[in-house]
Amino acid sequence: MATRPTELPASVRFGEDFEFNAHAYELRSGGIPLKLKPIPMALLLFLIEHRGELVKRNQIVERIWGKGVFLDSDNSINSAISKIRQVLRDDPEQPRFVQTVTGKGYRFIAPVEEFGVPVLGTFAERRPAIEAPVPAKGKNTRAVVALSLFVFIFILVAGGLAYWVVQRVSHKPSAALTLRSIAVLPLENMSGDPSQEYFVDGMTDQLTTDLAKLSSLRVISRTSAMRYKGSKKGMPEIARELNVDGIVEGSVMRAGNRVRITAQLIHASTDQHLWAETYEGDLGDVLKLQSNVARAIADQVRAQLTSQQQAHLRSPQEVNPDAYEDYLRGLHYLTTQYSTPKDLVAAERYFEESIRIDPRFALAYVRLADCYVFLGYFRQLSPEQAYRPAKEALRKALELDDGIGEAHATLAMLSWAHEWDWAATEREYNSALALVPNYAWARSNRADYLAWRGRRTEALAEVSRSRELDPGYSFAVCESSIYFQVRDYPSLIEASQRGMALEPNEWLHHYFLGVGYEGLGKRLEAIPEYQKAIEMSRGDQDPTAALAHIYAVLGRRADAEKILRDMERKSKSSYVSSYMIATIYAGLDNKDKAFEFLEKAYQQRSWDISWQIKSDLRIDNLRSDPRFKNLIRRIGIPN
Repeated sequence: MATRPTELPASVRFGEDFEFNAHAYELRSGGIPLKLKPIPMALLLFLIEHRGELVKRNQIVERIWGKGVFLDSDNSINSAISKIRQVLRDDPEQPRFVQTVTGKGYRFIAPVEEFGVPVLGTFAERRPAIEAPVPAKGKNTRAVVALSLFVFIFILVAGGLAYWVVQRVSHKPSAALTLRSIAVLPLENMSGDPSQEYFVDGMTDQLTTDLAKLSSLRVISRTSAMRYKGSKKGMPEIARELNVDGIVEGSVMRAGNRVRITAQLIHASTDQHLWAETYEGDLGDVLKLQSNVARAIADQVRAQLTSQQQAHLRSPQEVNPDAYEDYLRGLHYLTTQYSTPKDLVAAERYFEESIRIDPRFALAYVRLADCYVFLGYFRQLSPEQAYRPAKEALRKALELDDGIGEAHATLAMLSWAHEWDWAATEREYNSALALVPNYAWARSNRADYLAWRGRRTEALAEVSRSRELDPGYSFAVCESSIYFQVRDYPSLIEASQRGMALEPNEWLHHYFLGVGYEGLGKRLEAIPEYQKAIEMSRGDQDPTAALAHIYAVLGRRADAEKILRDMERKSKSSYVSSYMIATIYAGLDNKDKAFEFLEKAYQQRSWDISWQIKSDLRIDNLRSDPRFKNLIRRIGIPN
């Protein structure tokens, strides 16, 4: 293939309104920047550079990815060409821009108009080095010399673009730009295999988790960032919506047990690239690759790390590739926004298989513990069935790596819900947030605990912080839970109504709204909210017991007793919360039976009794009874 002259125009136009600016490395249509990922952009420029010529597939691989790299070339090239055609609105059957030469390669066929002051180099050479492969051993010396000469001339002739070269070669952060907050956008699957999406999403999650350890940086939660998967929005718009200074984006390419991660850091408001790098290795080293990316980004933003955080990023664990596969599959089910018990059971099985394959994989133990905790929360398991395996999994995880903040956060929940050890709860939440200060889930759970302790102001501050970290999630349920704990029913009603508008599929908003109405004496208004909560939750025990309780206090004893009999019948074959049965008996003013079931809940160390007994209005008629005061004393609940 012939080489074009070294002088190129600053910009080219093609089609009706497409323009590529070489200085800004930007593709526009009608003056509006178009979003095109690094690999498709580099390929488009390569085709434009050799417009009218046949560009063979092996030449594309060598230019875009380099020699001697692992690659599913057919799928990778096809994927990049597809993205180019999508952004150019080009029909492959009747192409205006990119013509396919079957079995050989591609040709850029549109006329190109050159304009602007010429600059040195080829278009392909001028692209930011964001997909450069890891140099192979024995790299050609002449190529190194040529590159060095190019950089030298380029700095002299095109000083404005020299910033890119300096950034890429030195990896030093810009002194003029300060990043205090970033978001990791969903990494792009460059494997050409849609079935690998779970793998790429898992890599996004892990990179976000690693960066969340940076205390001097606000890192947006994965759940908010994942909303932009496949989005065509520009970086400035995404940054405004997430309220961040910087964006991390990139791609993952996998071929068998080899993986390559490409990442770049962008100053969001200006769309200016600050840093880019490519990391390649075996799948077993994937945690190390991700830590390398996180550490490099930390260097760019001058993040301050504790000695423990530094050690954790320096020496990540190796993992068996098959174990990591199962871990990521489990993570996919666990992190579904509205995880069902069925999802949690599927996740549990994958994590167990991951541990069977690699018993030293600490993260798999942590996520397995989370499955048990959530299954206990949904009352799919009894407190004991959930607690023991969760506690054992966390013990093993922390034995392997005591620097996993997520493990301490889950341990805090067990200390509160089952062990009734308030000092340990406080200590574990503090440990979790010291290790992972940007862990929104831990902060929202700590907010609930603080409200339970009566520390309302601190609790609401944690909710506010959680929203900053995860702006795509409302945290309305968490806010409602705070008002439930402090028995502020007007605020509970307001928060629940806001939550219903933001999350119409979340049944807890209806439940809390019913509690708010009942707390203000509006019992008839509470009934339809409890009924809606039961319907949406498919029979969760809490709103079911709440409906029975309100029927009882309104004199509809037959309706209340029907629900009570049904719950007692189910308790013979599956777990039913003794605490919930106690609240129905309290509504029926059968205090002896109410205390009988409260005692059962105490013996079972019911999670409901620890979370709700301080504030639940359903048992208000029991609070003056000496048996209730004795129960509170034995649980050790502080005033």
